[in-house]
Parts: sequence; structure tokens; C-alpha cells
Amino acid sequence: MSLSNWTEGEETPQIFILRDIPGLGSAHSWLMLPLGAMYLVSFVGNSTILAAIRAGQGLCAPMYLFLAMLALADLALSASTLPSMLSVFLLRSGAVRAEACFAQLFFIHTFSVTESAILLAMAFDRFVAIWNPLRYASVLTSSTIAKMGLAIVLRAVILHLPLPFMLRRLKYCGVKVLSHSYCVHPDVLKVACSDTRPNSAYGLFVLLSTLGLDSILILLSYGLILRTVLSIATWRERLKALNTCVSHLCAVLLFYTPLLSLSMIHRFGKKRKASPQVYLLLSYLHFLLPPVLNPVIYSVKTKEIRRRVLGMLCRKGSGARLRL
Repeated sequence: MSLSNWTEGEETPQIFILRDIPGLGSAHSWLMLPLGAMYLVSFVGNSTILAAIRAGQGLCAPMYLFLAMLALADLALSASTLPSMLSVFLLRSGAVRAEACFAQLFFIHTFSVTESAILLAMAFDRFVAIWNPLRYASVLTSSTIAKMGLAIVLRAVILHLPLPFMLRRLKYCGVKVLSHSYCVHPDVLKVACSDTRPNSAYGLFVLLSTLGLDSILILLSYGLILRTVLSIATWRERLKALNTCVSHLCAVLLFYTPLLSLSMIHRFGKKRKASPQVYLLLSYLHFLLPPVLNPVIYSVKTKEIRRRVLGMLCRKGSGARLRL
């Protein structure tokens, strides 16, 4: 980004430099091909899940409504990182103004926490379905799910709304090179040259009260699920009950494992001199794999979703053949 258009007397804008993968040389443009393919698969896969749920008359159960919310969160999370990755890897331009960087990190963290809360709601959904299947539909009504969705979004937005304003109060000195090809809160704090303790404390509070609390409650939910399953008489019924949780467990592992590892490295990696490649690997795993693999997992493991998706593809194929 050029500063030549700024006249003397005007405040020079803060510029951050987004980082690509070191050591690749001219291969960065080619790296955009697999990255672009992953984004395309993510958008197509999650959009197909949404279309299947919307078109399916029998896909009105709470489980499918939560799955639609998860697909929307995956789409939003992918869209939050795509512009800067395109700029870094395809256009070879990593410069970004502070306002744009703060806006991006707000959306990235907001949608991350939103997805975390949806995964928690899905764990509660699985617990109710296994614990008391006769009351499942009466407990998780459409009105209740709508209220849960609203609470999920409000929590994420309210907790992360102060972040851009708190970051604007900091001073940034020298060349402000970030560790990733997108902006995140702990990464921006590292390049500040003023007191970041209030920001760091608030960021840690948000992390613990959202992702930390959600992960603990998900573990608690599965502890209750396991206790309920063990009280079932036959092994066949136990396996059938646990099989309904496999897709959700995979989604939880895909989301939380790289994210929590990345958060810990951000906060404690300086002392242990963590390799930059570790940052990059975990960040790409977190932001690319769940949106790509969640639709695949649910399409394979959920019979109704698989049937609906295959039906949509068959109809499209038949329509194309008829036009030909």
C-alpha cells in the first residue's frame, strides 16, 4: 500500500504487514491454487448442506437446524480470512491498514466464538436426544433454537466489539510485521510498543469465557452422554446411541485442537521460541480444515443429509442430460 497520496500535515495511517509462508520464493502464487480449491470446496460444501436442509421436508429436527447454523458459521469464517489470503498469496501484497486489520480480527474472532457456541449447542442437542428421546422435540422447539441462536450471536458480538477500539488506543512502532496472512488479536498485540496488559487481560478473559468455557461444557455434556449410554441395556443400543455423536465429535476435534494449540503458542511461544511454521500450520488447520471437512463428515455420517445431497445431485445431472 502506497502512502504517496497522503499530504504533509495529515496523520500517516498505521500499516500492518501480513506474512506469507517463508522460504517458498516464487511458489506463493501456485500455493493459492490448493488454498483456493479448499475455499471453493468449503463454500460449495456448506452451501449444499444449507440447500439440502432447506429443501428437505423431513430435515426440520433440531439437529439439522443446528447443522445449518454450523454451515453458516463455517461460511462466514472462511469469508473472513479469504480476502487477506488472496492479497498475500495471489497479489503478493501484504500491507493492510490498521482499520481493515482490526475489522478483520473482529469478524474472525466473532465467528470463531460463534462456531464454538454452536458446537456446544449441538452437544446439548445430542445429550437431550440420548437422555430423553421422548421429550427431545418438546425441549428443543423451533422457538428455543431461535433464542439460542440469537444468544450465541449476541455473546460473540458483545464480547468482541471492544477489541478494535482497545487496539486503536495502542501505539505501534517500527515495521509492524504480523505472523499470519490475516489479523488476529494476540498477533497484533505483539507489534505494539505501548502497555498491552489491559488488552491482553481482556483477550484472555474473552478466550476463557467463550472457547475455554464452551470446551469444558462440551466435555461435561459428553460425560453425561457416556453415563446415559452405559445405563442402556444392550451393546447394540449403546453403539447406536454413540454413533449419532460421531459427526459432532469429529467437528469438535477439528475445531478445538488447532485453535487451542494456536492460542497457547501465541501466549507462551515466545519463551519457548516456537517455530513460525508451527503458527502457520495450526492457523491453516483451524481456518481451512473445519469448513472443508464438516460438510463431508455430516454428509457421510448422516443418512438423511447424504440422501438429500445425492438426490439433489441426481436431479441436477438428469436436468443437464435432458437439456443436452
